[in-house]
Amino acid sequence: MFVQAEKFLEATKRDRSNIAVYGQELNERTWRMAKMNLAIHAISSSGLGERWGDTFARDIHAGTKMDYIMANPPFNIKDWICNEEDARWRYGVPPAKNANFAWMQHIISKLKDHGEAGVVMANGTMTSQSSGEG
Repeated sequence: MFVQAEKFLEATKRDRSNIAVYGQELNERTWRMAKMNLAIHAISSSGLGERWGDTFARDIHAGTKMDYIMANPPFNIKDWICNEEDARWRYGVPPAKNANFAWMQHIISKLKDHGEAGVVMANGTMTSQSSGEG
């Protein structure tokens, strides 16, 4: 997704100098592959952090606000760490048995006041009524 966004910027002759890629990955292998993919395409991977880690347990980008966010978080995670006091839960504490609502709130918490996000989520994420969702 990041590489395609970079290609779009190049094709439309847009300025790449103020673009930064940020992310956090739980799985070490996936994190390493993401860093390698960015390096192959001459895109800085510094925004992926020094190591892999759990976005919900330890947000390495706490306090960071962004103009645009593209995300494809994992769907329907059932076993995730939920701190009920987390400032990201502005719209209510997400249900413990499904992280979809947590991902949406996490992404919203990263947007600047007039920021925009494009997010790929599972069908029914925003309309589900099961497990205390919705």
